[in-house]
Amino acid sequence: MTTRTPRRLSRRTVPALPEPRGPLSAAVMDLMRGKRDVEVPAPAAANPYGDDLQLALYVLYELHYQGFEGVPEAREWDSGLLSVRAAIEERFLGALRADVPAGGTDSAWAALDELQVEPVDGTGSVSHFLRDEGTLGQLREYAALRSLYHLKEADPHAWVIPRLYGRAKAAMVAIEFDEFGGGRPDEIHAQLFADLMADLGLETAYGHYVDSAPAEMLATVNLMSLFGLHRALRAALVGHFASVEVTSSPGSRRLAEALERVGAGPAAVRFYSEHVEADAVHEQVVRHDVVGGLLEEEPALEADVVFGVRATGHLEDRLAARLLAAWRDGGSALRTPEPVAATA
Repeated sequence: MTTRTPRRLSRRTVPALPEPRGPLSAAVMDLMRGKRDVEVPAPAAANPYGDDLQLALYVLYELHYQGFEGVPEAREWDSGLLSVRAAIEERFLGALRADVPAGGTDSAWAALDELQVEPVDGTGSVSHFLRDEGTLGQLREYAALRSLYHLKEADPHAWVIPRLYGRAKAAMVAIEFDEFGGGRPDEIHAQLFADLMADLGLETAYGHYVDSAPAEMLATVNLMSLFGLHRALRAALVGHFASVEVTSSPGSRRLAEALERVGAGPAAVRFYSEHVEADAVHEQVVRHDVVGGLLEEEPALEADVVFGVRATGHLEDRLAARLLAAWRDGGSALRTPEPVAATA
């Protein structure tokens, strides 16, 4: 396909609020706009993995990132919104603690080793599917969905830095330095992903594809913010980060091969090719120094590291099931596929 000129990300990009998906998300957005006497449904009655709750949590978390057009910046620390967020978080975290497999190992090292054992046939893997039979349209859908994280890649994990000590902190900063381009703005991983999106003919504006993202995608992004914003969950965030780094290199290799197979441009291929080598190195650093350093300082947090690893896998498995079911049925994995299809 024709290579497109990469579009630059701008820190001043402020998205509009998405469309509500139910009474909870509608009430949250009304509060964010400054409406009074808003009746907020009890989050405890909502589906913890459903569109309404996950969107409500997503927009509340976004107040700590870029915010929204028309929403005053002071809403970030509005006591009413924080109270609602706490109730939503309790519902989400409670479901995760109940649903994430509790059996097996309590060792962080064994939990990370398990991530390297891939299924022989790869039937439940999105990257295997896209490499072997994915279409350009499906790869574009995948990129549109992943943009909810990759356009702020490394930001949620940065919250753990002031909560670490010594070896763990130094190693975490070293990895984040790479993620943020090593001092070169054009090499920031979020920018590299914007270049990928431009190569695929996608809109690169921050948060553009929120309305197209199903609850399963929102939940994977919300998990990082949930862990990152709570000091008590710092080890779970380290577990999440370690899980991402351990699984990134082989998955990125398959996605680079998929993009090459469908004739995507060099910027699209480069994003995943860069992660093949970089994350193979990061994996060793995160294992030995980030996880190792954390548990050396605070050994009682090992169960939380394991929970972070398993919660990440739980939500990624739910997302994979959603994507693969739609694609194998010949349909779209997006809630609103028109914005992606329109630029094909």
